[in-house]
Amino acid sequence: MLTPDPPPDDPWITRLDKALRDRLGDTARTWLDEALTEALNEATSPAPAAPPRWEARFASAGRHCVRREPPHHADPEAAEAARVLILCAARADGATVTRLYEHGTAAERRAVLLALSRLPLSTDGHAGLPLIEDALRTNDTRLVAAAVGPYAARHLDAHAWRHAVLKCLFTGVSVDAVAGLAERSRGDAELARMLGDYARERTSAGRPVPDDLPRVLTLTQLSPLSADAPAGLPNDASAGPSGHASADPSPEEA
Repeated sequence: MLTPDPPPDDPWITRLDKALRDRLGDTARTWLDEALTEALNEATSPAPAAPPRWEARFASAGRHCVRREPPHHADPEAAEAARVLILCAARADGATVTRLYEHGTAAERRAVLLALSRLPLSTDGHAGLPLIEDALRTNDTRLVAAAVGPYAARHLDAHAWRHAVLKCLFTGVSVDAVAGLAERSRGDAELARMLGDYARERTSAGRPVPDDLPRVLTLTQLSPLSADAPAGLPNDASAGPSGHASADPSPEEA
């Protein structure tokens, strides 16, 4: 089984790789082997091609990722997972993910967003922030859901993160998509104020308050030092949205 280097023993990569292979037909699995090998070889090559050859694989994943079960249709969720694995195997840097995002389709952009937290951006760890910010300016709910994952939880400042939570409520994206929701919202009086203002605006306009809003508001009222979160609330900093890109596990899972 192919996994990126480093880290060669990342259990998330291993689980995603296995789930994807279980979902793909034989021809698609062969294509995936070739794509990951190419990405891994170019990542370790002293003189990789420019642009790297694996980028063509990244773009064409939608055509090659076909389900093993009849009627053997193309599988967009599998293609997304394959793109995430290719990015990880290639150890894509900030310049590369920026280029792929800026020139990519919505599906390719989502894969980039999902992969950010797994890429070795150690020298430019904030390189993905402009991509997150761009996705949060759209009304594409799939991009918004991908943008509020673990990378955003670690890198968005408090002001931007609060607005990301409100963006989810405004667009109907489940707050289950927001990584680190319980930890970052706990005791956040400013977020509580913003939620209250938004709820009042909705009520005054005769519109329903999003079902998730009271849930987040409850979290803001907890002490930041409290470990006693209400049952059923997300408490995992790497929690991701439902309806994800691959079978199980998904690129949003950690």
